[in-house]
Amino acid sequence: MSTTSFEALICPLDGDSLHRKGGAWQCETGHGFDIARQGYVHLLPVQRKRSNDPGDSKEMVAARRRFLESGHYQPIAEAVARTVLANVAPDATLSCLDAGSGEGYYLRALESAADTQTLALLGVDISKWAVLAAAKRQRAATWVVGTNAHLPVQTSSLDRVLCMFGFPAYAEFARVLKLEGELIQVDAGPDHLRELREVIYPSLKAPRAEDDGAPEGFSRVGRETLRYTAELESAEQVADLLAMTPHLHRASAEGRARAAALEALAITVDVTITRFTHAAD
Repeated sequence: MSTTSFEALICPLDGDSLHRKGGAWQCETGHGFDIARQGYVHLLPVQRKRSNDPGDSKEMVAARRRFLESGHYQPIAEAVARTVLANVAPDATLSCLDAGSGEGYYLRALESAADTQTLALLGVDISKWAVLAAAKRQRAATWVVGTNAHLPVQTSSLDRVLCMFGFPAYAEFARVLKLEGELIQVDAGPDHLRELREVIYPSLKAPRAEDDGAPEGFSRVGRETLRYTAELESAEQVADLLAMTPHLHRASAEGRARAAALEALAITVDVTITRFTHAAD
């Protein structure tokens, strides 16, 4: 197994191809984007930022890193890596984007799972804190502060796109994927983190009906359900889990206080892993 930098980036200002020159990425028009000391590049123009510091905060990124490194989501990472690498030739070069990559946990797991394939890895996240943390841990990948709504990626340049518990931008995913490239989408199932949700909310909403269709530009080729129980063994692990989910902001002060009082919690992990292939128009 080997890794190589993904270099098919485009300028977020004019869409021209970017080329790495020394310590910066530059386009032919003359726009330049410095590569940070930690190895990432910021390709999120100010006009596409909804706040001064969008995405996960430094504290949320740290909580996610601690929780993921505890191993509770390792079965998800392993299942996703298997899905990405399924039917890939041993000597192939595979380009893969994690769209909303966070602190890089799933791309690191993919790198570890590859055997003799060469991987060109790209992580994009709107949080500079997440990208900074990822770049420190995995220097061989290309790390970008950017937005899934306007991916700074060349058209038809990727073999795989990961969307992990995120907000899929299907039109952009279809644009950047090669024909027959695959989108691997991981979503929470109806019982995911049920025990935590029962603590922080007065009642739970009925689960949404499962959608068996495929977004425009894609064909669904497979779906897998992964379900298991994980044991959170301290108040700190419970707090880290809550901090890395949308429930932190959705719960009331009373609900958060009930979670903070927990010393341990057994949680259900219930996710679906769906494979879509990029189909011809």
